[in-house]
Amino acid sequence: MDREDVHTLIQDLREFEAKMQSNDLFDFQMLKKRDLDDEELDRLSRRRLEELHKKYVVRKIVKDIDEMLKKYSQQVKDFGPGKEEEGRSDEKE
Repeated sequence: MDREDVHTLIQDLREFEAKMQSNDLFDFQMLKKRDLDDEELDRLSRRRLEELHKKYVVRKIVKDIDEMLKKYSQQVKDFGPGKEEEGRSDEKE
């Protein structure tokens, strides 16, 4: 993981900072300070950053995708192909 990847992960996590648990928040703030100081992260620090990213950012993305799919499946039930075609058959004649 290079410097740009680390910076991108930290940028992604910034919007979740208010929702972090106290131990995660402490670790993130330390990682953020090291990023601002242009310090290289060691292997353990990079691993912790990746864990935080998976815990907060990836979970939210998966949650958003699940909500979108549920909404779409409900729309298919409400306005399914059979229901749309019934309305269209009148228009074609």
